[in-house]
Amino acid sequence: MNATEPLQLPNVEKFREIVLWPVQLLPRHEGTQIQNHWECLSATSTDSVWNEVADEFSVDPAEFKERHYKEFVTFLPFVQRFLYGEGGGSDGDGRFGRSPIHVFRRNDVAQARITLPDDPLPATFNVAHVDLYFFYDIDIAILVMEIIGEKLSLRRALDTLYRFGRAYPTHWERSGRGGHCAERVEWLSHSGAVLAVSDYENKARYLRFVGEHRAPCVASHWEFLMEPLVLDHSQREGDVRYREIEYQRMPLMSYLALDEKTRLTRGDLVRFGLVTRPGDARTLPFSEQFLEDFERRYCYDRYWEEAREHDFSDMRLLSNGHDFTMIGETGEPFFTDTESGMLGQFRHQYFLLFLITHFHKAALLILSNRLVAEISRLDIRRPDSVRAFRRDVKHVTEIFLRFTNRYWFHEVSDQAQARDVFTMMRNHLGTDELYRRTRLRILDMNDYLERDQVRRQTDSMVRLTVVTTFGLIGTVTTGFLGMNLIAAADNTFSTKLIYFMLILIPIIALTVYTVVKSKRLAEFLETLSDERLTKRDKLNTLFTIWKKERRASRQA
Repeated sequence: MNATEPLQLPNVEKFREIVLWPVQLLPRHEGTQIQNHWECLSATSTDSVWNEVADEFSVDPAEFKERHYKEFVTFLPFVQRFLYGEGGGSDGDGRFGRSPIHVFRRNDVAQARITLPDDPLPATFNVAHVDLYFFYDIDIAILVMEIIGEKLSLRRALDTLYRFGRAYPTHWERSGRGGHCAERVEWLSHSGAVLAVSDYENKARYLRFVGEHRAPCVASHWEFLMEPLVLDHSQREGDVRYREIEYQRMPLMSYLALDEKTRLTRGDLVRFGLVTRPGDARTLPFSEQFLEDFERRYCYDRYWEEAREHDFSDMRLLSNGHDFTMIGETGEPFFTDTESGMLGQFRHQYFLLFLITHFHKAALLILSNRLVAEISRLDIRRPDSVRAFRRDVKHVTEIFLRFTNRYWFHEVSDQAQARDVFTMMRNHLGTDELYRRTRLRILDMNDYLERDQVRRQTDSMVRLTVVTTFGLIGTVTTGFLGMNLIAAADNTFSTKLIYFMLILIPIIALTVYTVVKSKRLAEFLETLSDERLTKRDKLNTLFTIWKKERRASRQA
């Protein structure tokens, strides 16, 4: 093809993008392991923009649809219990048979108006939903937002995927625009009123926040969506505060129904699969050597062929762990069917697969970061710090055990495509290795604490043994004398009391002194029992009991 000849690029007839933003929730109540952060939304006033979502199993059984059924049977029974609960619905109280997930949905944001760089007109996308997911016993919330577009150019669709889900800029361009971010993002109400606007260009705000708090600032329009949850270190008051877990680019899913997919070039597929910035369709965004195994690593081509000699819906699934993309043709009814086709599966089955993998990663990162925090606070010179460290590590271990048995899945489905895609996502995210490292670190900490506990118990036993050994001398002596060394049976009570105190006080002093010197006395007893040592060596060991120790180090 002539390099100067213009390409006829396909158009995106139907466009969906789902962004997920996992955040760490800070404790509401100190000293309590299970926080139930969703209660702050449940306790809000009746005019709150958040409402708890009742799942499909809470409605009239006559309204239960085939799509709900297909979604349910996709997963294995233990995953079904995690996602939906069983028997009595979803109360989220952590008891067996109840789903540990709470979902709240905003009802005020109807559209997202996105202005892209070098694009004269903003693009307006309908907002399908804005949800906030909470998980019982895990201090995580995941913000989920789905936007819908139609009849977009390929370049605009790719640029939207690349720039929309950005929590904050990584840098600023000469024009003042936030690097890798949209020019402007606005949330619109059902009446068209502007609810919130991005502030990526406000460089001074981001610099000042990081300079003061050593933590990233979040763009104003994302802060708005999280209300009443507030960013940690923010000056705003809020019952629940959150922190970022990973980095500024949010995980995303995209659905692209093209008018003619055969016009896609390999460069286009690479850009959508890795979600890079737009570029010339004739070129690749990275070197050919780097992309040599692109199809093998990132593409799931169970139903993708260049030739049309087949009886299945032609589509390609791509995933690098952080992103998931579904590409097909709008002329395929099964691909665009929202009830039982691939669009319905994208929004439900594949969304849940994506949600589970990123929930796993976020939870493991939080546990790993918490271990680092516990080690950082440990001061072995302070007994109270050691006790707090022991208590906190025990709490982390208990949380990890509950996470493993309640949430950790190696397999989620017996259906080949769902199973393969889940494995593909997990491998790219590296959650198995992250789980293994976190488990080993927790085991190492517990092993250290157990060894330290055994050492302390051994030291105590040595001291008790020394005290008992030397106390045995006095016991045998008084026993041999028959306790009649002083015949005071007929004396007055006050005289007996004086004798008692005259004996008690030296005995207490001797016992305390023996405990103080118990370590050296134990060494002396060990030396005394060693037949290989001479009498002179044993006598020298006896004299070392009263020698002062030399300091191992001196203070400046």
